[in-house]
Order: sequence, then structure tokens, then C-alpha cells
Amino acid sequence: MISVAGVVLAAGRGSRFGRPKALARLDGEAMVARAARTLAHGGCAPVVVVLGAAADEASALVPPDARTVFAADWAAGLAASLRAGLRALPAGAGAPDAALIHLADLPDVGPDVVARLLESAQRAPDPSGVLARATYGGRPGHPVLVGRRHWADLAASVTGDRGAGPWLHRRTDVLLVACDDLATGDDADTADALRRHGRVT
Repeated sequence: MISVAGVVLAAGRGSRFGRPKALARLDGEAMVARAARTLAHGGCAPVVVVLGAAADEASALVPPDARTVFAADWAAGLAASLRAGLRALPAGAGAPDAALIHLADLPDVGPDVVARLLESAQRAPDPSGVLARATYGGRPGHPVLVGRRHWADLAASVTGDRGAGPWLHRRTDVLLVACDDLATGDDADTADALRRHGRVT
């Protein structure tokens, strides 16, 4: 049985949304808590939540079984949050085989999507070298599964607000895992987009 850590990127200020999306509540549950719960219930442990904008307020919403880390340079973009999340994962003998990268603004991506990605890691001959990502209608999205062997290269390669996408596009060994039967994978960039999934407060 391989071990997969979960990383929630929830540091953004939510410019289009009007406030940090991590703080928004969908049917009474904060988006940051929803994302952390999704990873934990899907089989990830430990779960690390990367915070930035409104970090004090957001940290109070994170489930107690998840660890929070502050990305001091969060305003530089998604890449800064990703690097902070990877740095926060256990190293040495206790290091997980892989990390599952998730975003806090994917309201219909549930534990079943996470479990399907983790199943692909279980079948990998070398879990520390696995690369996989969810697709929806043929469109690549999140979560993204990254084996430990790739963490340093990924962290050194990402820049600005683009995250792991460009790095993954350059590779030929990424397993695409169809999840469109489970979710749309659409991010909720605006409050109206989030309202399509439930009551927003």
C-alpha cells in the first residue's frame, strides 16, 4: 500500500470572486474545509493546506486533522503556493510516495475522484515516479498526482500563476485518468459559478 499526501492550494485572494475563495461557504461548509475533507476521505494522509490571503481567518476553518502552512510569497501566484506545499511534506524515511495536488475552488470534485487517482498510483511499478491527473471530457484538470521523485524538479520549474500545467504538458509520462463520470472539474472563479453547486454564504 503506497502513501499519498494531500496538498490543498488555498492561498489566493480571489480577485474575480471578490474575496478569498477559501472563506466562502457552500451549503454551510467553508471551501477550504471542503477541499481538505475531500482529500482525507479520498485516502490522502497527511493533508496539508497552503494559506496566504486572509490566512488567520482561513486557518480557523481548516479541519483539525489537516496541517496548515503559510506561503509568505503567496501573492506571486499559484507556483509559490505549490512550492510551499511540497516543502511542507514529510521528508526522509517518513516521506509519502506521492502528493495529490488539489485546489480549494473545485466544488464538485469529491472523494471518489481522489480515490480514482490514488488507484492509478497503486498500479504504478514505482509509486515515487508516478504522474497522473484527472481529466473531464478530455480536458486535463485537478487533482494532479505527483510522485516524490518529481517534487524537486516540479518545484524548480513552476513560475507565476500557472502552477504545474506547463511542466506536465512537457512530459510524455503523465497518466490521464478520466473522471467526467464523477464530476465536471470546473473551478468556481465567481460567486455565481459557485451558486450553481448550492447555497453560498
